[in-house]
Amino acid sequence: MIEKMKFLSITGPKEDIDRVIDTYLSRYEIHLENALSELKTVQDLRPYVETNPYKDILQRAFELVELLPPGEIFQTSQKKLSVAQAADIIEEIGKEAEERKAREEELVSKRDSLKESVERILPFTGLNYDLSSILHFKYIKFRFGRITHEYYEKFENYVYDTIDTVLYKCKEDEQYVWLVYFVPETISNRIDAIYASMHFERIDVPDEYKGTPYEASQSLEESMKAVQTEINDIRKQLSVLLETRREDLLAAKDRLETFSTNFNVRKLAACTKQSRNTFYILCGWMSQRDADAFQKDISDDEKTFCIVEDDQENIMSNPPTKLLNPGIFKPFEMFIRMYGLPAYNEIDPTILIGLTYSFLFGFMFGDVGQGLCLLFGGLLLYRYKKISLAAILSCCGFFSTIFGFLFGSIFGFEDVIHAVWLRPMKHMTELPFIGRLNTVFIVAVSLGMGIILLTMILNMVNSFRFRDPERTFFDTNGLAGFIFYASLVLTIVLYMTGNPIPAATLLVLMFGVPLLIMFFKEPLTNLVERKARIMPKEKGMFVVQGFFELFEVLLSYFSNTLSFVRVGAFAVSHAAMMEVVLMLSGHETGTVNWLVVVLGNLFVCGMEGLIVGIQVLRLEYYELFSRFYRGTGRAFKPYGKKL
Repeated sequence: MIEKMKFLSITGPKEDIDRVIDTYLSRYEIHLENALSELKTVQDLRPYVETNPYKDILQRAFELVELLPPGEIFQTSQKKLSVAQAADIIEEIGKEAEERKAREEELVSKRDSLKESVERILPFTGLNYDLSSILHFKYIKFRFGRITHEYYEKFENYVYDTIDTVLYKCKEDEQYVWLVYFVPETISNRIDAIYASMHFERIDVPDEYKGTPYEASQSLEESMKAVQTEINDIRKQLSVLLETRREDLLAAKDRLETFSTNFNVRKLAACTKQSRNTFYILCGWMSQRDADAFQKDISDDEKTFCIVEDDQENIMSNPPTKLLNPGIFKPFEMFIRMYGLPAYNEIDPTILIGLTYSFLFGFMFGDVGQGLCLLFGGLLLYRYKKISLAAILSCCGFFSTIFGFLFGSIFGFEDVIHAVWLRPMKHMTELPFIGRLNTVFIVAVSLGMGIILLTMILNMVNSFRFRDPERTFFDTNGLAGFIFYASLVLTIVLYMTGNPIPAATLLVLMFGVPLLIMFFKEPLTNLVERKARIMPKEKGMFVVQGFFELFEVLLSYFSNTLSFVRVGAFAVSHAAMMEVVLMLSGHETGTVNWLVVVLGNLFVCGMEGLIVGIQVLRLEYYELFSRFYRGTGRAFKPYGKKL
């Protein structure tokens, strides 16, 4: 069902808008519309343009809340604050937190610098010589760096003994050799060029180390640990600060968030242009219940006025759709939203899909044991996880259990309980002209015919509400199509049951007249709508196109009806698959392998349950919805009351 909506125009003094939003609108669900768009015929209106003063302070509040210890971030506070108090709390906490964050950033920078120094000197810890002495040589130049193994071997074998240099290897890994070489200052440029030709990568070592490289690295690591300890202390202090002020912080954040959201309502509001006594105007949709409660709530408020517009012709926007269904059918709204929400004046198919989906699923998957597993498994999953699909599965399990009793099947065993109705694989029916046919196929097709006729009736209702005469009276799913298909169903039923068929003249009226109406649906629609041109200009093309469209209609009636054969086919295949499982378990020999029975039931329940669910959804969308449902509605998006 779709909840009834009312269109409201709320107005009052411009400076009073925040009070009205906070006092009233935050307690009701209202779908706001752009007031300027809705009030195009009203003169002297302008946009309500102001900068949100809560934006920056709210951003700061969010940043502080993110710093709260884990597990506390998403809790809320019941403490009530004014917006000024909330801003003061954020400023106060933010100032204290900022001092600690600044100190933390300073220490992090220092730690990173020490880490960089350690990483720079670590490869040279094999050099057992005081770094400060090396860095202050007067006549000898030094170079720290690395070279690949390939070029190191070439240098050592062919170059090293021919030049005036001392090379000290410090460390090596899979790719590089880390080394230091010394050279007299007078020939340093020539030697540096030779090393460069060997792809020597020089590393600058600043004058900041004391002792040997190993001693320097140890000293730096100790300093880095001390800085990290100080960083941890600062973070702990910040955590303690935020924890002690947690309730104030969350309350302030919630209050600022509410006022920021309220302030953003101005984007949809309009203002009068008078220099004095300026008024705001808000427009939107409320449910009839909320609208009545809201009007009663503001009846004693001298500054707030509300007008309810009942004439849809005076409203620019279409009402949004708010679904209101019984709790047991609410999970099926998921399928409706996947296809498209119904328009406000359209039939809500939620209850229809809830009944037909569960019923068809149960027919195709009839088993007491597996049905109970789906029923209680889905129920538990929905209770703890609130997954809509789990609730749908539970409803399907209920109908599977019912059909399990009708078919006499429990976990595939057909010799445990008596079949209340029939055995899907064994029960046959003798039909004229056709011969012996499985009964479940006949029942499935009969169900399909009934569902198709029902959807045609729903299409006529929907089309009448949309004031669409073509789809109401002349369409293949309208009155003409309904009469033709109902006549066809009646004739088939009479023939198959051995009853006399209506006379030829009556059959011509039953079939011929509806077909002619569907053939001439375009001219008839033009006639009803009183258009100037009744017949199309290209009459020959109209006849050819109408003939092929009529042929396609007849073909679609046949194919859509036969599409429901799959319902019976899956009922038979389910019984056949369980028969195979029992055969593999040795049931026929009298010694049952229960492990095979359990695994087989799990496999069939999982695989066939998924396939049946998809097939039933396909029937719903393509055989039911395509006949009557448009799904062109827009969702009701409430501002205010938090759901």
